[in-house]
Amino acid sequence: MAIDVKELMRQVGRIRVITNRIVDEHLSGEYHSVFKGRGIEFDEVREYAPGDDVRAIDWNVTARMGHPYIKRYCEERELTVVFLIDISGSQAFGSAARTKAETAAELACLLALSAVKNQDKIGMILFSDRIEKSFPPRKGRTSAMRLVREILAAETTRRGTDLAGALRFLNRVQKRRAVVFVLSDFMAAPFEKELRVAARHHDLICCAIGDPREDALPAAGLIEVQDPESGEIFLIDTHSTALRSAFAQNAQADRAHLQTLFRRLKIDALTLQTDRPVFDDVRRLFQQRQARSRHG
Repeated sequence: MAIDVKELMRQVGRIRVITNRIVDEHLSGEYHSVFKGRGIEFDEVREYAPGDDVRAIDWNVTARMGHPYIKRYCEERELTVVFLIDISGSQAFGSAARTKAETAAELACLLALSAVKNQDKIGMILFSDRIEKSFPPRKGRTSAMRLVREILAAETTRRGTDLAGALRFLNRVQKRRAVVFVLSDFMAAPFEKELRVAARHHDLICCAIGDPREDALPAAGLIEVQDPESGEIFLIDTHSTALRSAFAQNAQADRAHLQTLFRRLKIDALTLQTDRPVFDDVRRLFQQRQARSRHG
């Protein structure tokens, strides 16, 4: 399907307006405190000079050398933030005001602009059942808005989901530790092994995007549904109470299994829905991480 460029730019503009204000008024400072650590790191030692702060003396080196040396610190190096984003067929689904792809775009824009304001680099990997596109980390607002355009432009992709393959690709191309946001509905073949490896190498945050219609079916009678990734069509009778109940129970079990996996691997997670704003969920994540860092 051809991309409607005017509609695409309208969506990008809307997201930019929403997220710019939120980042400026609320998230920029919180992002810095959550992801920046101490702000400085050890650089080197050098000989003490008159006027230097005596509290900076390195007593171990001083004892070995026989005269005073001090520790020098530099600004903590910039962070690298990578967005690993699912653009498979299921991301085009949305029963509310937004699709899952639009929700992902809004979330990515919010986080990317927060990173840009803190002078961090941002990169992106778009995947379905293969790696669709990969953008190496770069600085600047232009990189953030390109990220949004690419997510929205890929909304009509009709492919499956290989999250395990995407995580393996991430670990191959991103050698240095990064903050990695995984944006997906996590409806994929087993990926626990690859998730565990990625969590060891990176600060991993999993953002699970869902839609209300994936949790419960309406009593709408006989309806035709299509798998957005395989194209397979099903006819189901939603008047059946047993069918609706089984559907809801399976959805709840899947969500519980995913949350248990994240907890077991000690991975921070966001649970988002297409029918509610992403800001409150992001703010809650930041506050949880801040509280954890204060308590050790």
